Amino acid sequence: MQLAATRIFTDDLDALVTFYEKATGIGAARLHPMFAEIRTPTGTLAIAGSETARLLGNDVAEARANRSVALDFLVDDVDATYRALRHVVGTFVSEPADMPWGNRSLLVRDPDGTLLNFFTPMSEAARDRFANRGLATP
Repeated sequence: MQLAATRIFTDDLDALVTFYEKATGIGAARLHPMFAEIRTPTGTLAIAGSETARLLGNDVAEARANRSVALDFLVDDVDATYRALRHVVGTFVSEPADMPWGNRSLLVRDPDGTLLNFFTPMSEAARDRFANRGLATP
C-alpha cells in the first residue's frame, strides 16, 4: 500500500492553490476547475473545492474545520524559508526554533487554518532519520 496524496477541502480553491504555489515554489496541476495537485518527489498535496466533498456523501468533509493534522515540508534552510514566507503567510504560529528531536522548525497556518511545519534536520540523528527514508537532507 502507498499513501497517494493528502487532500484538503476548501471553500476558496483558487486562493488556497495560489498560497501553496507561493509557499512551496511548485506550480499546481489543475486537473479540474474544482481540483488541483501540488506534486513533490515524495508526495502529493491535493486541493479540492468543498463542492467535491458532497459528491462523496453528506457531511463527509468540512472546509476550515481541521485542527488535528499538520503538513510537514522538508526544506534546505528553514531560516531562509521563513524570510521567503514573510510576504506569503498571514499567520505565523512560531518563528524558526530548534526542536528537541533534532529539527529546526517553523510553524505557520495556511489561509484555511491548516498547520504547516517547514523543517530542516539539524542533528546527525535527524539527518540520518530522513536519509533512511530516501529524502535529501542538507
